[in-house]
Amino acid sequence: MSTPTLHAQVLILGSGPAGYPAAVYAARANLKPVLITGIAQGGQLMTTTEVDNWPADVDGVMGPELMARFQRHAERFNTQIVFDHINQVDLSQRPFTLTGDSGSYTCDALIIATGASAKYLGLPSEQSFMGRGVSGCATCDGFFYRGQEVCVVGGGNTAVEEALYLSNIASKVHLIHRRDKFRAEPILVDKLMERVKAGTMQLHLWHTLDEVLGDDSGVTGVRIRNTQSDASTDIALKGCFIAIGHQPNTDIFKGQLEMKDGYIITRGGLNGMATMTSVNGVFAAGDVQDHVYRQAITSAGTGCMAALDAQRFLEQ
Repeated sequence: MSTPTLHAQVLILGSGPAGYPAAVYAARANLKPVLITGIAQGGQLMTTTEVDNWPADVDGVMGPELMARFQRHAERFNTQIVFDHINQVDLSQRPFTLTGDSGSYTCDALIIATGASAKYLGLPSEQSFMGRGVSGCATCDGFFYRGQEVCVVGGGNTAVEEALYLSNIASKVHLIHRRDKFRAEPILVDKLMERVKAGTMQLHLWHTLDEVLGDDSGVTGVRIRNTQSDASTDIALKGCFIAIGHQPNTDIFKGQLEMKDGYIITRGGLNGMATMTSVNGVFAAGDVQDHVYRQAITSAGTGCMAALDAQRFLEQ
């Protein structure tokens, strides 16, 4: 027996810091939004520890707790939350049609807030030891390496935050970066250098990860290569965390929405409908359309804007 199709005035894809605010604003406009959570409910903040820069949380807040508050806020205004994962969309005509693992949906306006996922280097050895010492999430897997040596690969905010987190758990953190300057925020770099001086962290600048080493027990070390001399060095350790950035979760929209490097292009500008995509009635918020800021607060802001844009669109 087939499942009946659920129709919504506004359908929101994604349950991160862009999706939930979109739901709050749409619900307050009496648009009766339906929010599809996706597989990674709560988004990337679910794998974040302390969030120190969320406005008005003067003492900081843990990522999962912040996302639980987001969800409760959306539910307070009677947002219908559906636990499903969308795998197919048809944006060729309105109402738009979406198919999930558990049901089918139609909507008059669609807000895409599906976020982004961690990138990996693509090394065969990296893939071989995935889940057996190689990870893209320190807060998910760091506990397993308590008192052991680990490495983090990368030089942006993600890498430095992961390294700082692991330095409280591991006996030593090796940070591998292909350059001698970090893209991370200065305050994070300052904290990093404090850990280096304390001896809990070691920098390997001008180096790249060449190979993950291991055996049947899992990762036993890594081989790094100097980008200037081409010399290689083996480091004995148990955990290897890849933190080289993220890619937007937009594969199901390819060929239907205008994109650049996988990111959905929105209108922007001063004439309203700033979050509108190349298809009228489809809006994008958060990391799916932002490769510059990638902050929870900017995602929340675009989520609110997307709901306001959807309201204006439906009133036309």
